[in-house]
Amino acid sequence: MIETNLTPLMLSLKVAALSTSFVFVLGMVFARWMTQKDFWGKNVLESFFLLPLVLPPTVVGFGLLLLFGKNGFLGQLLHEWFNITVVFTLTGAVIASIVVSFPLMYQSAVAAFTGVDRRLENAARTMGASEWRLFWTVTFPLAWPGLLAGFVLSFARGLGEFGATLMLAGYIPGKTDTIPVAIYFAVEAGQMDKALFWVIIIVSLGMGTTLWLNWWSRRNVRRYANQK
Repeated sequence: MIETNLTPLMLSLKVAALSTSFVFVLGMVFARWMTQKDFWGKNVLESFFLLPLVLPPTVVGFGLLLLFGKNGFLGQLLHEWFNITVVFTLTGAVIASIVVSFPLMYQSAVAAFTGVDRRLENAARTMGASEWRLFWTVTFPLAWPGLLAGFVLSFARGLGEFGATLMLAGYIPGKTDTIPVAIYFAVEAGQMDKALFWVIIIVSLGMGTTLWLNWWSRRNVRRYANQK
């Protein structure tokens, strides 16, 4: 009989929601900065931002473990200053999801900000608009479709994160057992029905997210075409 404990679902949604909130803000800030500035080493920095896309998740998780572990620089700092432990906690799962989903949000935000008509921004500047007001009244509304796409993709990526999460947060039932981790250990224990149950849940969530994004994108393309 399949276990009805929905803790992995709640934890996965919590991790995805928290990580996506951070990633959305960080992705916008860095993307806006990178599209506005030219400096030596820009390509190297951008490659670093996108590195989690091409690295195996376990490698990302190992790097995070070195940073946030008991003997890691950030791990010691957080523990001594704020009494915060990252390894084998839900905080670790959130950090892992932030790192692996950030490149998706960053790429989407860069594309969105690059597509904004600079003439409209310059017109707002000539009318005396501050950079803060310019961003929220001109740039952000024009870039919103691309930003929303990045938000949705980041949420889906955070929901399905496994490798880095397992390395940093481990598997503690009721605390860090997100759906992907729960699937892995259910298979290891020979509980195939339980694993299949969670596979159906995560596939349904992923399909629902991507279907909505595709529908929303097509609707906006048709709306834009009708306005021309």
